[in-house]
Amino acid sequence: MKLPHRPPDPSALFNRLGPREIQEILSLQPGPLVKDAYLHWDDLRHRVPPAPLDHEKWWLGIRWARQAISKPLPLLDKDGIPFRFGSPEPILIDLHHIDQDAAGKIQSSGEAATPATGDRYLLKSVFEEAITSSQLEGASTTRKVATEMLQTGRRPKDRSEQMIFNNFMAMQAIQGFKDAPLTPERILEVHRLVSEHTLDDPLEVGRLRRTNDIHVVNTDTGTILHRPPDHRELPERMERLCAFANAGENDRPFVHPVLRAILLHFMIGYDHPFADGNGRTARGVFYWSMLRSGYGLTEFISISHILRKAPAQYGRAYLLTETDAGDTTYFLIHQLATIRKAIQGLHDYLARKAKEQRGAERMLAESPALRARLNHRQKTLLTQALKHPGKAYRIEEHQRTHAVVYQTARTDLLGLAELGLLEKVKEGRAFVFIAPEDLAARMSGHGR
Repeated sequence: MKLPHRPPDPSALFNRLGPREIQEILSLQPGPLVKDAYLHWDDLRHRVPPAPLDHEKWWLGIRWARQAISKPLPLLDKDGIPFRFGSPEPILIDLHHIDQDAAGKIQSSGEAATPATGDRYLLKSVFEEAITSSQLEGASTTRKVATEMLQTGRRPKDRSEQMIFNNFMAMQAIQGFKDAPLTPERILEVHRLVSEHTLDDPLEVGRLRRTNDIHVVNTDTGTILHRPPDHRELPERMERLCAFANAGENDRPFVHPVLRAILLHFMIGYDHPFADGNGRTARGVFYWSMLRSGYGLTEFISISHILRKAPAQYGRAYLLTETDAGDTTYFLIHQLATIRKAIQGLHDYLARKAKEQRGAERMLAESPALRARLNHRQKTLLTQALKHPGKAYRIEEHQRTHAVVYQTARTDLLGLAELGLLEKVKEGRAFVFIAPEDLAARMSGHGR
């Protein structure tokens, strides 16, 4: 990742212009966007400017248009200058869709929409966010191994697994205090949860950094991309951040709740208040803010899953803001697109599960006697088992997947074994339940 070229200074540009040149810019009326894109100078300098303007005059006209829709934030850069944000049309369109799609509860057709299965989808998304958020910061454990660890509840074996386990515990904790105000102590607690047993110095867990030797660096070239504020300013900056997090709709400037959540994410990344684990903490606070503002569907999406597909764009969104006078609009646009992709991913997942469920129910419909004896958890397991013959199911895994007590999970699996739909096998002191190769035939044969 390279540092973007810094834009020309607007004041210096203006002072060089005469009345005729200023009139040329005003007569063309450049808007804040270029073909619906909110371009940084680093991109704009490669585009062809509208005649008779050159690139610098074009940029000055765009900056004037952006200034008209820009508002200062009560959040400061390391020089004490307020960050600012704008709401051009792309942001308004994204907010409209997120307001429609992320508030409320899961809604889909078929079994995927039933209240009894909500916890299962929540657990899957929490697993995904815990895994990919850790992978963004260096965890190397595969998704398959990490999911097995979280489902079975076994202890982490190494630092990568510990990062993922910590993220999972932090996400659960955040759901527990989503209705409480944010405080510096709460942020420190989130950091403690995500970083415990993963830092080189255990004393850094759950405390603000005490040095200024923390930098964001291009690992390929060694170029320093970002120097965070002085560590002595962090307590005050944390108080300011929490005041912003807890502000309401009567505070000015008004900041849309989704934008507020994204800006909290941005500021923790910018301030880098911890020796390590800043990204995981920032994303955790983002989820807290979204849930607190009533975006219930946020529980079921993973933004880190999207960010991991293009981590350079994530980092570049920070750099575009920092190199253009603290204009956070670049970061807001990037994160809004990320949220919408994550929401679409959830809807695609639900559609697949509903289709699978309908297929299983058609098969179960051929055996009314069998259908009447199965609960929704057993039907879900059989749907998966049809796709994965030979898969082993354990009581603890079934318990965690469906958020039920051990005895309920045990009764589910034993019941399927008694019907001949799973094979019960002794493994050590416990039983495992194997999906038979001829499961479809066994299911269709019941009740005849």
